[in-house]
Amino acid sequence: MDLQALAIALENQGYLASCYTCGGQMNSASFMVGLGETHLIRFLVSDYGITWTEMRDDRELMKLEGAEAISQLQELANLNKYQIPPAEFIDKKPSSVLQRLETV
Repeated sequence: MDLQALAIALENQGYLASCYTCGGQMNSASFMVGLGETHLIRFLVSDYGITWTEMRDDRELMKLEGAEAISQLQELANLNKYQIPPAEFIDKKPSSVLQRLETV
């Protein structure tokens, strides 16, 4: 999955998103997306591993690593796939919004 492309696609839908790569071969990345005024997702890829951190009001709510982190990133990518606008998503978990769409 191209994190820079995901950030651009989510920005085009109205989300605040950014992606930065670093290293000579760009093998590390920091991806962030805002899901509301105080709700933030951060996905980090580095030599030390892959982490997903969800924060609200500057407090860490959830931190996942490895395959679990990648699974959460896929749910976030589905916001773009199903074109879910930020207004529908604020204060909800990605999985709860997507489950509702899949039952329709």
